Amino acid sequence: MKAEYRANRTRANIHGTASRPRLTVKISNLHITAQIIDDDKGATLAYATTVGQKLTGTKTEKAAIIGKEIADKAKKAKVKTVVFDRGAHRYAGRLSALADAARKEGLEF
Repeated sequence: MKAEYRANRTRANIHGTASRPRLTVKISNLHITAQIIDDDKGATLAYATTVGQKLTGTKTEKAAIIGKEIADKAKKAKVKTVVFDRGAHRYAGRLSALADAARKEGLEF
């Protein structure tokens, strides 16, 4: 229940535009997914996930790999700045590892 309130509170102030799309992160027990979304058009500009990949290491290390991958795909889609949507997750652990890796690759948020 707390997670739903946190997600609603976070998303109430976040909206992705063409100039600054939304980077949303989904972390499950097994996989990590990141998307860059333009909410005005309702289109996904870039997408990275651990589903179907043979990644080794801890989930935090996998999150860092996905952060680097989403930043590379954002560059190809000509996206430099994003709005970070953490959803119901606290900004710690896997989420911060993903964000730090994306920032190292040049994605600004």
